[in-house]
Amino acid sequence: MSRTVNFIHLGGDVSVCADDIVGVFDIERTTVVPSVNAFLAAAQKSGRVYYCSLDMPGSFTVTADTVFVSNVSAGTIIKRTRE
Repeated sequence: MSRTVNFIHLGGDVSVCADDIVGVFDIERTTVVPSVNAFLAAAQKSGRVYYCSLDMPGSFTVTADTVFVSNVSAGTIIKRTRE
């Protein structure tokens, strides 16, 4: 029995397996929270942040081993996970 694998386009040339996504977050709403800033700083320091685009970031998507910063809005990415 084969299993369907769905990939979600995060922006630029980056797509990730939908099953690997832990969370999708709006960058403006969440980076005002100190614990989120600490998480992102730790991920950056350990080399686990990948920028999907050089455009103004709108969201970040967390997987088990990477934080993807994207210019695509969190709402759009979440909508793509439901399609």
